Amino acid sequence: MQIPSINTPFLLLPPPTSSLRLSSMARSCPISTSFIIISVLSHFTSSIGLRPWPDVLPNELQSLDIASRIRVDPDATRMASRDFGKLVHPPNPAAVLYPSSIEDIASLVKFSYNRSFPFGIAARGQGHSLRGQAMAPHGVVVEMRSLNNCSRGSRIRQLWIDVLQATLKHELAPVSWTDYLYLTIGGTLSNAGISGQTFRHGPQISNVYEMDVLTGKGELVTCSKDTNSELFFAVLGGLGQFGIIIRARIALKPAPKRVKWIQMLYDDFSTFSRDQEHLISINGLDYLEGSLLMQNSSPNNWRSSFSPSEYPRISSLISKNGIIYCLEVVKYYDELTSHTVDEELQELLKGLNFLPGFVFTKDVSLVDFLNRVHSEELNLRAKGLWDVPHPWLNLFVPGSRISDFNSGVFRDILPKINQTTGTFLVYPVIRNKWDDRTSAVIPDEDIFYTVGLLHSSGADNWEPLENQNKEILKFCDKAGIKIKRYLSRYTTKKDWMNHFGPKWRTFEDRKAQFDPKMILSPGQQIFISI
Repeated sequence: MQIPSINTPFLLLPPPTSSLRLSSMARSCPISTSFIIISVLSHFTSSIGLRPWPDVLPNELQSLDIASRIRVDPDATRMASRDFGKLVHPPNPAAVLYPSSIEDIASLVKFSYNRSFPFGIAARGQGHSLRGQAMAPHGVVVEMRSLNNCSRGSRIRQLWIDVLQATLKHELAPVSWTDYLYLTIGGTLSNAGISGQTFRHGPQISNVYEMDVLTGKGELVTCSKDTNSELFFAVLGGLGQFGIIIRARIALKPAPKRVKWIQMLYDDFSTFSRDQEHLISINGLDYLEGSLLMQNSSPNNWRSSFSPSEYPRISSLISKNGIIYCLEVVKYYDELTSHTVDEELQELLKGLNFLPGFVFTKDVSLVDFLNRVHSEELNLRAKGLWDVPHPWLNLFVPGSRISDFNSGVFRDILPKINQTTGTFLVYPVIRNKWDDRTSAVIPDEDIFYTVGLLHSSGADNWEPLENQNKEILKFCDKAGIKIKRYLSRYTTKKDWMNHFGPKWRTFEDRKAQFDPKMILSPGQQIFISI
């Protein structure tokens, strides 16, 4: 298979899997048709005066070439201290850098590294962190969105939606996704990047071939499994502690045209989880997730998409049972397989024990399916319900204890609060699809479940949901359920050490090697208390 010749050296097709190099400026943007990525997208152009200069930053910073791209005014610093979670309000950064090149970012990091008293630096993408992880109190936030275009006009591919649109032009697509595509490549690779494809292809961090990384010393390093591998594995799932991801080369495969999208309802959790684990153990499906449908909420949320004509039946079922479990699967197809896809699905789903009469099928394009959350985002934005607090709790739960988690959390703790706006996900993934050499931390069982309690709330009523999250964590601790938290932030070094467990020493050693002055991502509060 050959990719059309368009003089794009960053788009390669090594057998058996294709790959895409996603770069943020390729250092100098030599070719206008290159596919380029960094950690975020959006046009942001601002260069405003530097006075009054904050006392916490060295005056010598004003003499650098990047000085005209540094803002210290309240509008800039306030914006850089907000995020999607809207739950924490640490001190503002002292300044915000709006870089025009990767060299601008390297210059800032090198300057801090060479100081006797370095200041913290955080790379900010979409600001989609939940608890201030991309903030730099009293330090400098790098507004990556200002790298939207380079001097020679190359388009920067910063978001996963950009990657999808770029690769589809060559009839290719990445193999592993997140549910929401308006996230940055650097952001998801710094955590893990999970979705319904994870059971098959692993998280996004398992599908990276190569990266360019700007370390805490200000050095731009190319790394892979074979070259500078210690940095490569440190950065993947490394929470931004070891470097800023500048470019990533990721796995691709031929893109399907359409998907068969099936949702099945269950009233028994044991049956629901047993069917999920059966389906991830066999070949054939391309996506699998599960979710909860609960009382006092619409059957339709930003994850599910039932026909309005089905609402009364589904709502009646929820009222009768309190909770209904929804199993969602997808099978990709194209022109060559369109005549066999239905038969293949019937065979794959044979023997499942969903509720008779509660199977719902849709046939949509690949783009409509992958970008499904964005459609609901637009609806929520129109209603003023998107830019609100998000007291989310994301967990990895050992498969051996998921039934106990259902009894103690889904059936007991969650219904206590009559506030169920949001989405609750629960689906299994397979440990051997993860590379233990990365910094990501997961339970030590062959099968574990992703649980996402994705609450939304009003500006003044998020604290009860936060308290509920604490109750859930307390329940797990008391019950001996050895969960691992995902996308969370601890506030003490001891808690972080417990989180990383046996990986802590390696994590600490890597920090000393690649960011010895603890400059990068201070908002995570792993090595520095704020």
